[in-house]
Amino acid sequence: MPEIRFHGRGGQGAVVASRLLAIAAFLEGAYVQSFPNFGLERRGAPVAAFTRIQNEPLQIHSQIYEPDAVVVLAESLLTIENVTAGLKPGGLILVNSDLDPAELNLPAGFKVASVNANGIALGAGLGTRMSPIVNTAILGAFVRVSEYISLDSVIQAIQKNVSIKTDKNIEACRQAHDTVRIFEVSNAAF
Repeated sequence: MPEIRFHGRGGQGAVVASRLLAIAAFLEGAYVQSFPNFGLERRGAPVAAFTRIQNEPLQIHSQIYEPDAVVVLAESLLTIENVTAGLKPGGLILVNSDLDPAELNLPAGFKVASVNANGIALGAGLGTRMSPIVNTAILGAFVRVSEYISLDSVIQAIQKNVSIKTDKNIEACRQAHDTVRIFEVSNAAF
């Protein structure tokens, strides 16, 4: 089963996205873990969060060093962090970007997807122009491109665990699910 690493900036909702994904998988009967890794604990600082999903009890309790998928909530992190470090060959990279996936200049050998989660979040009234909260939008895109869990389970997780602007968060999740762009990067060595 999959291991997912989220990269974001403080205040974007990477930790909440990781937790909601775990809750959604749990609703489908999986065993799950979700936990953050903070550096400087302040708004805008890089953060990472991790989600493990398995069909059997989890025996490992560490960070995820070789993820199956990487979710990047801030495109700017692509130039300051090696978000693909340890990503398994053929793994998935989902980036919050208004660029087409082919324009992101990521290494070959991965499935790359992009979604304008900032625009979707702002359109739904989630966060501010300077700090959109993109967690539910990015999850909608993620479930479509990963096919690990269903959109219905993510929506249930949002309904049960997001008490502020629940309907707007569900709207953002659905819109991102419907507008995510996918690009199969060649299998050339990277």
